[in-house]
Amino acid sequence: MQLPPIPENELQRLATLRALNILDTDAEERFDRITRLTRRIFALPICVVTLVDANRQWFKSRQGLEVTETPRDISFCAHAINHDGVFIVHDALKDPRFQDNPLVTESPHIRFYAGYPLTIHGEYRVGTLCLIGNEPREFSDDDIETLTDLGQMVEGELISIAQNTLDPLTLISNRRGFELLAYQSLASCRRTNAEAALVFFDLDFFKEVNDSFGHRKGDQLLYDFAHILMAAFRESDVIARLGGDEFVVLLSFVHRDTVNFAVERFKLLLTQYNQQHPEQHPLDTSIGVAHWSPESDINLDDLLDMADRAMYREKAVHHSNKPE
Repeated sequence: MQLPPIPENELQRLATLRALNILDTDAEERFDRITRLTRRIFALPICVVTLVDANRQWFKSRQGLEVTETPRDISFCAHAINHDGVFIVHDALKDPRFQDNPLVTESPHIRFYAGYPLTIHGEYRVGTLCLIGNEPREFSDDDIETLTDLGQMVEGELISIAQNTLDPLTLISNRRGFELLAYQSLASCRRTNAEAALVFFDLDFFKEVNDSFGHRKGDQLLYDFAHILMAAFRESDVIARLGGDEFVVLLSFVHRDTVNFAVERFKLLLTQYNQQHPEQHPLDTSIGVAHWSPESDINLDDLLDMADRAMYREKAVHHSNKPE
């Protein structure tokens, strides 16, 4: 069995996927109607909308399949997202990449597979609309065109979600996307009696960067900053750009020491970034932290306000220490 390759833009791809705020959500008719129609058109037993996460493929919509996810390393769709067009396996038992794959040798006994890679922003393939059969099958040019049309319908639904919850510049969650995920995270923490923390970031002297180097350079620094956050914090943390040069990270199921460690890891990565880019204005930020416990009455707005005030206290120190 051949393990699926990792796309070159994997970090940005995962950020785009997670910013959709769609993983582990309930089934929706707007996706189910497409998978029902696709299965009917091709007369195949299984049709699925899959989303390829870091270590799994998760099914947003599924027809003819009981499980809700499978490991990424055995996923046909994890291969498909490395292709521009429809990825086809005519007979998995005769394909050395898949012939000993447990999805072939065991249930659901895949023999035929065709997957259209679902692409966001023209370059990030977050999953597939895929067809699965238990017998070998040919797939004509007309079939490819039909599956592509149906896959583009799924893309349209995903893009409508992205427009509401994704920051188009940094490709992380916007304020609305953050609020949706953060409410879910805090509710989970309250149910399981776990702690959380909110870290608020505001870039220092960012106006000077825009004034001196232009907004294009400023946009690049915002993009870079967002991806330093993604590298420093966990996949399960909610990372967002609230607007302008303000960013937040909500850490759930954490202790205070864990939060401090994560912030120090971020500072180290930020220092390394500045050392690697000596020719440009250094990225610097003020940071505020607010802690949350399940027995408290603090809501998300209160938590944001507490972290914001803590950040401004640190910013006052930063500005007082700014060289004349």
